[in-house]
Amino acid sequence: MDADRALLTPRGELVRGCAQILTEKLAELPAGTARVDLDMSGVHFMDTAGLEFLEVLRDHARRQAMPVTTTRWSGQPRRILELAGLDTTHPLHSPAPAPAPAVGMSSVASAVALEREERLHLLQEEVEQLRQAIASRPVIDQARGILMATYGCSSDDAWHILRDASQLSNTKLRTVAESLTASTAAEGAAPPPEVRTALAQALERLSTR
Repeated sequence: MDADRALLTPRGELVRGCAQILTEKLAELPAGTARVDLDMSGVHFMDTAGLEFLEVLRDHARRQAMPVTTTRWSGQPRRILELAGLDTTHPLHSPAPAPAPAVGMSSVASAVALEREERLHLLQEEVEQLRQAIASRPVIDQARGILMATYGCSSDDAWHILRDASQLSNTKLRTVAESLTASTAAEGAAPPPEVRTALAQALERLSTR
């Protein structure tokens, strides 16, 4: 608290349950609170539950008749705001959802519903892709280390080798990394032929750059 101003600093991820935690935190604010500001710089990931988080803030601002702000969005959470069509500088000040259309405007209602459905689908795809990237990162980093140690290449070069091998063999990047790291273990099996061939081609590409 700073006089009658409350500063909240969420950290980590905005996922299921975050809206309820925020509701409880807002209810604990002193009675004389006249303003609530959120510094979002500590949030590095959010899924669609983050939009519920914003709704809690909008509702609090409306019920308490006080200014509420969320600032310093960055990275993946900022991307989610963009996909949701919100103002990334002041998402709480973004236009409210369009009201229900009058009778005789069913085609407009269908178009609005379709647009919202497509936007939600994009949000879900974005979140899933990031989850997969986070889950894949350790094994990919291990594979890069193996390539760097084996061929004396840089971290960036190792990344390009893995990426090119993935594309050339039409194999997921994580699968290429897993097969490479597994082959270095005791009694580990060699990568599949198509992956071995693709890695060789990727190394050849690197040498000609």
